[in-house]
Amino acid sequence: MPAQKKILFILPYPVGHAPSQRFRVEAFFPLLEQHQITFSTHSFLSVKAWNILYKKGSFLQKISAVLKGYVSRYYVLFFKAWRYEYVFIHREAAPLGPPVFEWLLAKIFRKKYILDYDDAIWIPNTSEENRLVSWVKAFWKVKYTCKWAYKVVGGNDYLCEYARRYNSKVIKIPTCVDTIRRHNTLKTAKNTGKRIIGWTGSHSTLHYLEQLLPALVELQQDHPFEFLVISNKAPQLPLADWRFIPWNEQSEVTDLLQMDIGVMPLKSDAWSEGKCGFKLIQYLSLGIPAVASDVGVNNQIIQNGVSGYLATDSQEWVAALKSLLLDEALRERMGKAGRAKVLEEYSIQSASNKFLSLFAK
Repeated sequence: MPAQKKILFILPYPVGHAPSQRFRVEAFFPLLEQHQITFSTHSFLSVKAWNILYKKGSFLQKISAVLKGYVSRYYVLFFKAWRYEYVFIHREAAPLGPPVFEWLLAKIFRKKYILDYDDAIWIPNTSEENRLVSWVKAFWKVKYTCKWAYKVVGGNDYLCEYARRYNSKVIKIPTCVDTIRRHNTLKTAKNTGKRIIGWTGSHSTLHYLEQLLPALVELQQDHPFEFLVISNKAPQLPLADWRFIPWNEQSEVTDLLQMDIGVMPLKSDAWSEGKCGFKLIQYLSLGIPAVASDVGVNNQIIQNGVSGYLATDSQEWVAALKSLLLDEALRERMGKAGRAKVLEEYSIQSASNKFLSLFAK
């Protein structure tokens, strides 16, 4: 690939802070450097703004942060974007209002922008902390940003099917992990202590744990285990034995490796269909068998009975978790199968050629 190509990454969050952005975009930066491709990043939110965005209150501070984001965005558009051959937009250029930035970029400045998304972002879905601004989120804009894009990248088939209604150049790239530099350890150590069932995710997905609680409560009555939550916000759980670890990028892999079994509960709805199953990918990449709701892409990542189990109700959750809790050999066998699946389909290394092809004519 010619070294003179220059790419501008338009990102919603500060670099290194949001899981979606870290694994869908930032994880490919070493690949670009390896191919001597020049790139720059521009984040809508500063680190300070990110830290207050999902907290209750601070309304004026949030308004100020968003206004600063818009000013810096349009400064980049008018004074810097012309230097780049490609512009890569993760999710959206701005969180509120119509897609003015994308329209100007495509129609006025005639720039090739690549749109990437890993959620069903055309479906209204606003956090409780920011419910007041939901009416200006302009979820309808996604069909236009897809239509104007040079190419669209979707994280699963469901997302790609939506994009193909408006654009013929649609590429599926699942959310991936770097199995060489980061997720490079296979859980093989024998755990002689209490078994650990774990979940990891951001504060915005903590509510999915609610549907799993009845199964966990029932299991703990007869089968002692600790439930581990790794997140950027502590939940409140009615469990006899559970522990919270604040999410930390530096210790993320080490923290995950404490788990004997990973879980990913989801609701059966349109928003969940757009999920890319990244929790499962993280668990399996480390050789941790998983149990997940039989929803959306989960049944593509997990081969039921091979690398984990799929569950549709509380009884199936209990049965699946119980079988893994009681059988160390089964956990190890499923963990190895899951790792092999990730290496083949959900690793940076397996997706590298597809990612590079985004910037080819």
